[in-house]
Amino acid sequence: MPNAAYFILCTLIWGTTWFAINFQLDVINPTYSVGIRFFIAAVCLGLIVLFKGYPLKFSWRIHRAFLAGGLFLYALDYSFLYAAQQHIVSALLALMSSSVVYFNVILRRVLLGKPIRFDVVVGATLGFIGIAAIFVPELKGMEQQGYIILGILFALGSFTSASVGNIVSEKTLETVPVVSFNFYTMLYGSGLIGLGLLVTQTPLVLPTAPSFYIALCYLAVFGSVIAFGCYMKLVQQMGSDRAAYVVLIYPIVALIVSTIFEDYQWSMLSAVGVLLILLGNACAMGKLPLQRISPIFATK
Repeated sequence: MPNAAYFILCTLIWGTTWFAINFQLDVINPTYSVGIRFFIAAVCLGLIVLFKGYPLKFSWRIHRAFLAGGLFLYALDYSFLYAAQQHIVSALLALMSSSVVYFNVILRRVLLGKPIRFDVVVGATLGFIGIAAIFVPELKGMEQQGYIILGILFALGSFTSASVGNIVSEKTLETVPVVSFNFYTMLYGSGLIGLGLLVTQTPLVLPTAPSFYIALCYLAVFGSVIAFGCYMKLVQQMGSDRAAYVVLIYPIVALIVSTIFEDYQWSMLSAVGVLLILLGNACAMGKLPLQRISPIFATK
């Protein structure tokens, strides 16, 4: 399947998971919800690995990479993210999430020694401005309750963890199939979350609402097995810097879903923001001839 198909499918699914997550909030400890989600996904991936004959035996060195991926991509990333949501509004969180692309660019250079692709930096900057155009107006007149600085720190912890996990993924996927990688990282990630809940003696109260379980299955199968499968294919084939632009695109899908189900009201500013994000995506994917403007953009 071409990279464009992986990108579109991942964007569409993750753009709708924002709506599905609403059915997970305030009915169960969110950390339990995340742990169960990725455990179900790991079981599904395990069945795929067995039936399709993907490799299961790897060296201890590779398993350490799996453990690191599970820790940073799922256990820390999502734990910090849900903690941040308790202290800051979603508009600020969406704005800060665009920093993932920059983190990936820098860490990819520092940890993997790969060159900075300036077309990605330009695209990310356009995308950041676009995200700001869409979400910053929502911050006006809103009073932040609780510890906003703590929320920002949690958010930065989430995005930094996600970026480290992206770099681990890019390196490991040079020799490991995506399905095997996702199986082990989600298994280890859900195990680490479960261990943390056990150590902290967090009580488990299972919801009774069917909507919770329907949303959970959607998040596990579509949001985790399929979407992360597509995303890791992009990391494997395009690099973690370009793949991370998905984070800037799927909020557009979330806005469309919100328009349908939650009566989101579009403005001229939000429309301009969407256009900037799409323009930035074209830059980041190398679809615009920026190298003709300046030789610096020719860096690959």
